[in-house]
Amino acid sequence: MPIENLAPLFAPKSIAVIGASNRQGSVGRAVFTNILLNQYAGTVYPVNPKDRSISGVRAYPTIEDLPESVDLAVVVVPAAVVPSVTEQCGRKGVKGLIVISAGFKEIGEDGARLEREVFSLAQKYSMRLVGPNCLGAINTDQNVRLNASFASQMPLEGSIAFASQSGALGEAVIDYAAGENIGFSKFISVGNKADVNENDVLEYLKADPQTKVILLYIEDIVDGRKFVDTVTRVTEEKPIIASKAGVSPEGAKAASSHTGALAGSDEAYNAILKQSGVIRVESIIDLFDYARAIAKQPLPKGNRVAIITNGGGPGIMATDASVRYGLQIAQFSEETKAKIRAGLPKEASVNNPIDLVGDAQADRYELALQALRDDSVDCGLILLTPQAMVDLKKVAETIVSVGPKLGKTILTSILGLTDITPAVEVLESNGIPHYVFPESAVRALAAMYEYERWVQRPRTQAKHFQVDIGKAREIISNAKRAGLTNLLQDDALRILSVYGLPVIKTESASSKNEAVAAAKRIGFPVAMKIVSPDVVHKIDVGGVKLGLKSEQDVSEAYDEILRNVKSSVPNAKIEGVLLQEYLAEGTETIVGIHRDPKFGPLLMFGMGGIYVEAYQDVSFRLAPIRQLSATNMINEIRGSKILQGFRGQPPADTKAIAECIERLSQLSVELPEVAELDVNPLVALAQGCRALDARIIVRD
Repeated sequence: MPIENLAPLFAPKSIAVIGASNRQGSVGRAVFTNILLNQYAGTVYPVNPKDRSISGVRAYPTIEDLPESVDLAVVVVPAAVVPSVTEQCGRKGVKGLIVISAGFKEIGEDGARLEREVFSLAQKYSMRLVGPNCLGAINTDQNVRLNASFASQMPLEGSIAFASQSGALGEAVIDYAAGENIGFSKFISVGNKADVNENDVLEYLKADPQTKVILLYIEDIVDGRKFVDTVTRVTEEKPIIASKAGVSPEGAKAASSHTGALAGSDEAYNAILKQSGVIRVESIIDLFDYARAIAKQPLPKGNRVAIITNGGGPGIMATDASVRYGLQIAQFSEETKAKIRAGLPKEASVNNPIDLVGDAQADRYELALQALRDDSVDCGLILLTPQAMVDLKKVAETIVSVGPKLGKTILTSILGLTDITPAVEVLESNGIPHYVFPESAVRALAAMYEYERWVQRPRTQAKHFQVDIGKAREIISNAKRAGLTNLLQDDALRILSVYGLPVIKTESASSKNEAVAAAKRIGFPVAMKIVSPDVVHKIDVGGVKLGLKSEQDVSEAYDEILRNVKSSVPNAKIEGVLLQEYLAEGTETIVGIHRDPKFGPLLMFGMGGIYVEAYQDVSFRLAPIRQLSATNMINEIRGSKILQGFRGQPPADTKAIAECIERLSQLSVELPEVAELDVNPLVALAQGCRALDARIIVRD
């Protein structure tokens, strides 16, 4: 449904609270008084069949008894009654429901059936539904002033929106924000997400003029593919900062491929959010640390930071943190250093970080701030340690007076908790965020820079390659008819060839004589590998022999491989062996596909061979991917330094690898039966690359 249908939920002109109560400590009382006492701009009606009035306001037995229809009904009644109440709301012409009541799918199948019934009734009358089992919704817009929740207080007005799947966490966040004087534009608790989910909320907040930054707390995602599409569009205009809980590698236990095993880990979720432009954080504190910076300060155009401090220790801490989180320490021009040096004592340092010495007053900070005008500086971090002789408030006033005129991103850190409140209030009230410790400020600057890079990134398109899809589907269909889910390797390599991946010279053999003949045709040296649908990891069972240089080597290797496999997997069905050209050079990498049940096909790239799961040096992207994403996948892993040329080794042809990733991206979209796929190793050469081994798992 269009986002206009969400307006009655979050900016209603009239409300009915069904289950409003006079009973102290009840949710119904808390919700009604929150609406009534926080200067709601519309009309609110309490609905209670037993009481004549609620908090002095006339009550009505049912919603159908109201003198007019309302935009929003907030439902706070026992779960068993919610379906009949929903039906009444529909007949009355209510446009939206916030069902705060619990007792639905969170308690089991009986509750899930009840939830489906409520959703069905809401659909019947075209009502949008938030919840059930939620805290409610808050809109601080002065033209609305809605607190349709049982939160303990009304947040301050601000430009940060927060959407949470957890009501309890939402209550804690509202309290924390109040203590830190952080304002909200909207607060939305989505609860069980029977109807309205994170995708709907994001679309609504994208269009909300009051919201500058969107915060998310999510435990699961209803529609993974739509979520990625939605957040990608939203982050083009507004930053999204997310805390994703409930991620674990447990779902990978049944995976048959390296890619499947690794894709169940937290790194995969992290990659999906990053690919969509979402800033992911590990803690609620980081959620707000980043949000305050982005909401109040301009984004830095680069990652070069100038650090100003009155203490060497904090300056070193900030420098170390800057390097750790991907910022560069700006190198001032000699002209800039000369201007600053003229007004500082000789023991001060004009290099970066600028150390003004412990007794620095506001005049030294004012002078040092001029360093931010240097063309080498993109952002500034101002540190201040409280000293008995230093007027902290005056220093803060100087920062807010000079800082905005410099046109650079500025964050501050006054290290301490006592006697700094007046200075902090000056900074925060003038739009310059303050952090207790330098590392927190540095992380916020790094997050701002990453988001700016996302917004300004070059746009590329997904390539489309001409392939014989029919041939690939025929190979898969034949395997299915044979009862196979793990494709034979020669079939897997044939599918790679159909999609244009550079498969090494390969021939199959079902006897020792055929193996020798195939080796002669390929040319020595060769590699030999077992072919069996019952053997997934060939090396583990002695099913691989490399560097065979003669007919005798091939003959002996054939016997040894069969002996090893029969010993390790006695009931394995052996189809024969594969003979391949043997490469003695190049760097082993891995590319793969794992079909995630929520998001669809995930692509993986990493350093390959037998170490892929041990080191887990891999990157992920959701298919289909654009050209630049394939390159970024290669550059993200730690092993990319090896591919770029290490200790005299020639650089690998990463363009060829990137094209293989793009071709697999197309394969993953066009062949939905492919549940898991590994190309391991994909050997990177100075020119081109070669696919040596492939594993494909197919499912309906």
